[in-house]
Amino acid sequence: MDQYTLNLLVVGATFALYIGIAIWARAGSTSDFYAAGRGVHPVTNGMATAADWMSAASFISMAGLIAFVGYDNSSFLMGWTGGYVLLALLLAPYLRKFGKFTVPEFIGDRFYSPTARLVAVLCLIVASVTYVIGQMTGVGVAFSRFLEVSNATGLFIGAGVVFLYAVLGGMKGITYTQVAQYCVLITAYTIPAIFISLQLTGTPIPPIGLFSEHTLSGQPLLATLDQVVQDLGFASYTGHHTNTLNMVLFTFSLMIGTAGLPHVIIRFFTVPKVADARWSAGWALVFIALLYLSAPAVGAMARLNIIDTIYPNGPQAESLAYDERPDWMRNWEVTGLLTFEDKNGDGRIQLYNDRSETFAATAEANGWAGSELVVNRDILVLANPEIAQLPGWVIALVAAGGLAAALSTAAGLLLAISSAVSHDVIKATINPGISEKGELLAARIAMAAAIAVATWLGLNPPGFAAQTVALAFGIAAASIFPALMMGIFYKRANNFGAIAGMLAGLIFTVGYIFTYKGFLFIPGTNILPDTAEHWVFGISPLSIGSIGAMLNFAVAIVVSRMTAEPPKEIQDLVESIRVPRGATGPVAH
Repeated sequence: MDQYTLNLLVVGATFALYIGIAIWARAGSTSDFYAAGRGVHPVTNGMATAADWMSAASFISMAGLIAFVGYDNSSFLMGWTGGYVLLALLLAPYLRKFGKFTVPEFIGDRFYSPTARLVAVLCLIVASVTYVIGQMTGVGVAFSRFLEVSNATGLFIGAGVVFLYAVLGGMKGITYTQVAQYCVLITAYTIPAIFISLQLTGTPIPPIGLFSEHTLSGQPLLATLDQVVQDLGFASYTGHHTNTLNMVLFTFSLMIGTAGLPHVIIRFFTVPKVADARWSAGWALVFIALLYLSAPAVGAMARLNIIDTIYPNGPQAESLAYDERPDWMRNWEVTGLLTFEDKNGDGRIQLYNDRSETFAATAEANGWAGSELVVNRDILVLANPEIAQLPGWVIALVAAGGLAAALSTAAGLLLAISSAVSHDVIKATINPGISEKGELLAARIAMAAAIAVATWLGLNPPGFAAQTVALAFGIAAASIFPALMMGIFYKRANNFGAIAGMLAGLIFTVGYIFTYKGFLFIPGTNILPDTAEHWVFGISPLSIGSIGAMLNFAVAIVVSRMTAEPPKEIQDLVESIRVPRGATGPVAH
């Protein structure tokens, strides 16, 4: 059986499973659509949350970014994992205790203001649509390769699939679909990682293999990788070469952005009890760790495999002839995500750092006129089994896993958007008397509109999938997280402070991002080049969410202190969220 047919069978079977589950668990009420009837078991919810979380950014893009940059991109792992700890400890149990369907509903009630609720909806939509762009980017990458079509065609196919099962099922259908998707994506990620670790180090556990001896060279794998990348003019893989302040701000932005993402938070509204929300977060961390512990190994081993493919006898020897390139390169060239330009006309592939001034003399002596192979970083995990020459069923499984990762998160995000529009805008503001059936219809229409917008913007994303997702985290960090934190832990925070803080954080952060990435991420509309020398104090658009969050907190606190304190009943509400009944003081016996 040829690879294309095998891909269709495996991917088709998983899609049939997802859509079947969505139909079986179809939402029949608003409670089912928004919160799965609040009857999801913590372990099940933890697995669904892990699938919701491990998006195209985690599955497809993160290892690729680590592979091509090295140690400096470990901030993705630190930020995203640390964010779940914050979420489990500081937000999830309290928001579940509040007992609402959506994040804007909590903000509207806590800050006793319909305006605050609408501002929260705006923040949610901006962050979530940006996030969906990253998912649709990943969907396009995966479909383009495994259906052997262009990236744009793959994107349109993926949008259609998301529409089918996300619009049908609501939260109830999405929850059980995501459990199935987690099983698919974690299997798809770990099996090739185990095979490749065995090939390169003889160790079947990838995180251990990363620090083991490289079989061919007889030295540690990371030392071998450091040597070959430096032989080609690149910075050492394990060294720290970027702005430390920027790295710290970026990690912090990912952490608090994680804790402020509406599509993750609403997962904790689906469990029966407050304690279950905390357990769900704990189980989610366990399930996420299975992939995140392997990601650095996958990235490092893939980078080494690519260089070994181009320079089979080492970087000092003759490179691979283009006509002799392996099938995996030919396959990815069809998508346009891997390109070759023979700049010196020698018919061979040169891959090196042509921006390194110190390596320029070596490149000239070799007769090289520039690096000739461009590999989109989002393809690395999907191409990894082909690069390592693993069996066809493994390649097909990875295709299914990549699509499961992208589609599961896209569905969760679209649900957050549709819930905000139908429940927090239409029902709460425009038409309070709308029927339950009408509200469900409005939610599904909003979801379809969000898919259309994200697909259009996904045709020209502002970066690789993980980078686009990082922008969404920055927006959530700057706008939603501070409002949630102050809503739970700062009784003096009032409606004026919350509204001013959210708007200040959102406008500042989005303005900074658009300055470098373009208005609505449209190419050519940026004011300044997106390069380090043009960033203010060297702060990347990916890291600016941290500064936006600080601004949000500062504005909200100052405005709250300058205006009337919240009503007594609101302060009592905050107290009741944070302190269990009967825990206010000692009782005499």
